[in-house]
This record gives sequence, structure tokens and C-alpha cells, in this order.
Amino acid sequence: MQGSLAHLPLAGRVSPTRLATLLGDWRQGGSRNGATDLAAAIELQVLDGQLPLGTRLPAERQLASALGVSRTLVGAALERLREAGLVASRRGAGSWITAPSGKRVAPAPPERLDLIDLARASPPAVAGIMAAVDAARSRLTDELLDHGYSVCGLAVLRERIAQRYTARGLPTNPAQVMITNGAHHAFVLALRLLAGPGDRVLVEQPTYPNSLEAVRSVHARPIPVALDPHRGWDVAGIEAAIRQAAPRLAYLVADFQNPTGLRMDLPTRQRLGTVLARWRTPVVVDETLVELDLEADPLDGPPPLVSFAGEAAITVGSSSKAYWGGLRLGWLRAAEDMIDRLAAARFTSDLGSPVLEQLVLAELLGDDGALLRRRREQTRIARDTLLDALRGHCPDWTVRAPEGGLSLWCRLPEPMSTRLSVAAVNHGVRLAPASRFAVHGGLERWLRLPFAQQPRSLVEAVRRLSLAAAAVRGGRGGEGVAEMAVT
Repeated sequence: MQGSLAHLPLAGRVSPTRLATLLGDWRQGGSRNGATDLAAAIELQVLDGQLPLGTRLPAERQLASALGVSRTLVGAALERLREAGLVASRRGAGSWITAPSGKRVAPAPPERLDLIDLARASPPAVAGIMAAVDAARSRLTDELLDHGYSVCGLAVLRERIAQRYTARGLPTNPAQVMITNGAHHAFVLALRLLAGPGDRVLVEQPTYPNSLEAVRSVHARPIPVALDPHRGWDVAGIEAAIRQAAPRLAYLVADFQNPTGLRMDLPTRQRLGTVLARWRTPVVVDETLVELDLEADPLDGPPPLVSFAGEAAITVGSSSKAYWGGLRLGWLRAAEDMIDRLAAARFTSDLGSPVLEQLVLAELLGDDGALLRRRREQTRIARDTLLDALRGHCPDWTVRAPEGGLSLWCRLPEPMSTRLSVAAVNHGVRLAPASRFAVHGGLERWLRLPFAQQPRSLVEAVRRLSLAAAAVRGGRGGEGVAEMAVT
């Protein structure tokens, strides 16, 4: 057994049931080497950040029982991971995730070591960001005379965000805006204020995985309501869930929902907002992707969902998709008394957002819209390139072309999302299995494909994915199918 007291785990323990859920359907089609498949599936979760450094693994007997396999198979898989440096063990202390030694469980061929990351829907910075940085530096001098702490954010940035909401049909004043360190940070602040251990939080299924983890981090329980990939939100079903589960909070993505790309139409916003207001259910509406409307100007879209959901409604936004994730800035828009409560609660976690980044974002938002128009045009080209590549290489996959956002939600020809995600690494593509977008796993017939990469990379990624899919299906590819279904 390897390992020493200096390398004992620092993170928590993953239960056998939780690990089995993360791994999903981990066996690769046609493979007779279960230990290799299991080791590769665990490696994928390490690479995907789902098993952080130091995470203690279940005992071999417990994991074997949860997976329905022999203890010998589990032991062989862990031995492969130890050889690769991904797992360390010590007699009496068990096994845990450790830093890779440089070897991989199933290394990709040398020509495919240029891994294309399709697990992250994050585009590079807009072309004009350096000009905004230069302009912000000239404004920084005035801020240096102050202490630099502002729990709600700089006035100029709050004003420009308030103006954007007002232009979209939601009258807003700067006192209703708080600057945060990203939209996810904004959601976590609201979550910690409004929900706690044992509380239920209503979410769409599928939904953004990090939000599910945030709900679990406060020991609340996510309550899923199915989102139809074609018809969208079932208002009657959401009301029934509210009536039966009495959630303390709801989390929804109305504009280019992640991962489906759906956008809620105006009548549905009105009906759903009425339901939320009637049952006095606080809601956080995530608008991270609202500016990436690929068919029209966002100002011509429907008003924000919170317009109809009552005073307890909160919306969160972000600079990450529209401008650059490296800015690490987002915001909350809520009633003034809610902003006051959030500001008071925020002192327990941080003391405000960086000043220079806020000045940069204020410059970007003060632009005449040219940067966002360029971003939308580039994203539209990437979306269409990815759709064309799927038609050519994966014609038996079904996908609806989204009106905006950054990803396609693809229906696969058979339940193989997790197996494909494992196999894709060996073909030079990193994916997030669809099970991550569900409360209790599953969704094996689905796969999210972001189009945040350059078009050339997207074409190559799909070519590699077609090879991985053929391997998973035992060579049963879609070669003879005339065209992919696109709706």
C-alpha cells in the first residue's frame, strides 16, 4: 500500500451511492475489461473536478456493492489508478484521490494530446477588452483616494447595470443592484440568506450542475421539475411541485437555459410569474446568457421573468459569457430591502468585489453595443459550424438549434452519455456527462456540446466524437444515415 501520513485526505468522503451516481453507466460498449472501464470513469470524474484532491473513496466492498460488481474488479480498478498516481492508499486509512504522477489510466495517442475542452461553455475575451482596461486605469486614480471596499459595488457600474435592466423592460434604480464575484457567487449569497439545512429548492431538470452543488453545500434539497427539451416549462407541473413540496426558493434559467438552450416565451413568463407570486415563492432567475441572443437584439426580447414574479424575485447576471470569465464579476438585482439584507449577510464571506475589474466592466457596458454585437456574431458562426459538423459526422444525433446561449443539447441514438464522455478523453475531447445536469443522475440519452471554441476546433472535436461514439457502440456508427434531425 502507498501513501504516508503527510498525504492523508484533506477533502471529505464520497459515499458509495454518490460515487455510483457520478459514474453513471460507466461500462464502455463491447468492452470486456471492466477494471479498465471503471478506472477510466473514475479518472474522468477527477479530471472533471467532481472528485477533488483529497476526496476519500469508499471501501472496496462498499463500492462493489453499490456498483453491482465484484470486489476483485473494484480492487483491480483502484490498482490501475494507484499506478497512474490518481489514487493513494494506506492500510487502516483507506484510499483517496491524489495528484497524478504524470501517467494516465488510458493515455490518448500522441497526436491527440491536444485535448479539446467541451466540458466548459466559456468563450475567450472579447476583442475590445484591452481598450477597456486602459480606460479603466485612467479612472483608477480617483478610486485610490478611497479605502477600496464597497459591499454593493461602485456607483458607476451599478448605474449602468440598472440602465440595462430598465431598457429591457424592468425599471431599476442603482440601489436595487449589488455587484458580486460572478453570477454563481450571487446565487450562493441568495441561497445562504433564503435557504438552509433541510429546506427544499425547486430547480429545473436538467439544470446547471454548479447550482445543484451550491444547493447541496447549504444542506438544502434540490427538488427537480422536468423541463421538456421541445415544449419547455410546464407551469402546471411547477405549481404542483410548489404546492406539494413547499420549496423555500426556486432557481430558474429563463433565457437560453443551461443546458437545453430554451428560452421562455412571454405568455409562459406571465403565467409562471403569477404562480410564484401567488405562492410567495422567492425565485432566483439566472440571466448569465441573456445577452447572447443569436437571432435578435436582446433589448427586443421578452422582459425579465422577475417582472412578473413579485417583490421576492431576484435576478442574477454575469460578465463572463458576454465579455470574459476572467473578470469574475456578476450582479444581483432585487428589491432594495432585499439588497440591504444581502449586503448585511455578505460580510460573513467577503467584503466586496475588486475595484479595477469593476471599472473595466463599467467601460465595457458604456460601449455603444459594438462589442456585444461582435460577440453575438462570432457565437452565431460557432453555433452554425457545430450544427453543420454534427450533420456530417454524427447524423443520427438529434438536436434543436437554440436561439441563443452557448451550447447544444443533443439527443443521442442510445443511452451512452457517460460511456461516451469516458471514451472521448481517449480521442482528445473532454465532455461533461449529462448525468451532471440532473439531481439524481440519469439523462444518459443526452449530451451538452458547447460552441464556445473556435470553429476549427469544433469541427475537429465532432470528428473525434464520431470516432469515440463508434467505439462505444461497438462500431455501430451512423454511417449510412442521410441527415441529422434538427428542429
